[in-house]
Amino acid sequence: MQGDGDGWVFDADGARYWGRHGAAGLLLTAPLDDGVAVLLQHRAVWSHQGGTWGLPGGARDSHESPEDAAVREAGEEAGLAPSDLEVTDSFVTHRASSGWTYTTVMASARSCVATTPNGESTELRWVRASAVADLPLHPGFARAWPELLLRLR
Repeated sequence: MQGDGDGWVFDADGARYWGRHGAAGLLLTAPLDDGVAVLLQHRAVWSHQGGTWGLPGGARDSHESPEDAAVREAGEEAGLAPSDLEVTDSFVTHRASSGWTYTTVMASARSCVATTPNGESTELRWVRASAVADLPLHPGFARAWPELLLRLR
């Protein structure tokens, strides 16, 4: 059902995670003359881990695959159409003791396509992959970034 994934999951240690059925984010890349750019979202201050940079994404609904959820969320948060991108891979980048998972869905675009932020974003920005770690990253994204960067090459 649409929206049935919205809600918190709590681990025994008190950690909380958004998405009753897990969450997924879209790591969208586009070629540059001398490398690759990544689309990042500057999270709105009011949101969980607000003020940090991460991937467009969010809670999975019960009927969605991680890929479907990531593409839907990228549409909602960045104005991306499914035709703007091609999903190339996906893998779990965080697994909590409660069973909650975050799946990073990798996709590519032919160029740095235009984006339109919604209220969950302070800004959307295409960032050279080599400069991503220079930004104040969402803690989960920061932990996953070194492995994600290797997968971009």
